[in-house]
Amino acid sequence: MGRILVIDDDTELCELLTDYLRPEGMEITPVHDGEQGLQLAVSEEGHYDLIILDIVLPGIDGFEVLQRLRSQFDTPVLVLTALDEEVDRIRALEMGADGYLLKPFNPRELIARARAILRRTKGRHDKYAPKKISVGDTELDTWTRVVKRNGEWVKLTSVEFSFLEMLLRAAGHVVTHDQLAEGVLGRTLTASDRSVNVHLSSLRKKLGHKFGEIERIKTVRGVGYIHMNPTQLDKKAISL
Repeated sequence: MGRILVIDDDTELCELLTDYLRPEGMEITPVHDGEQGLQLAVSEEGHYDLIILDIVLPGIDGFEVLQRLRSQFDTPVLVLTALDEEVDRIRALEMGADGYLLKPFNPRELIARARAILRRTKGRHDKYAPKKISVGDTELDTWTRVVKRNGEWVKLTSVEFSFLEMLLRAAGHVVTHDQLAEGVLGRTLTASDRSVNVHLSSLRKKLGHKFGEIERIKTVRGVGYIHMNPTQLDKKAISL
């Protein structure tokens, strides 16, 4: 079960989304105006598990909704729009969107995306997996979804948190682009899909590119990424 707020001025599309998602156990609230949608998203009665957001909206557009939402909350946002320019997709991801899906869309892909986002933000972790992960100066708590660097809170989006969790669990080992995309975004990557790169670039900026003299998250060209493990580096060099 998940509570989903849909902000889209296309009433027929909202009805279709309701028809697609309600059988999956999701509770849908449709809103057709950007300002109204933002007010509902940040209200005390909100507490939505996911927001599906169009970009072209009456009043304030989806980019402004996303920017103002991200200044206060980290509620997951899936952008659903007809804007197919790469610059729009990158802009949305850099502003903190958790995913970007083009209209017209495949209903099965929409359901898969929604499920993946809800699954990773509900804290349904393996009961045997550690709840706190510490590597170098970074500590991640999977229960509270708090990340600290040198004891100070680092504000991440839900996607950035999930990417960091995967990298920290595998610290010292390469995690491929496909593993990151399938594990966090719930999909395989196409040749032109730079979603993983955009999210990792933002994550690096927030955490800081280096831990001491060590590059924190290193790109393994053509393969993926590796979160360097200072303890392991003390013992032996990691060959990339």
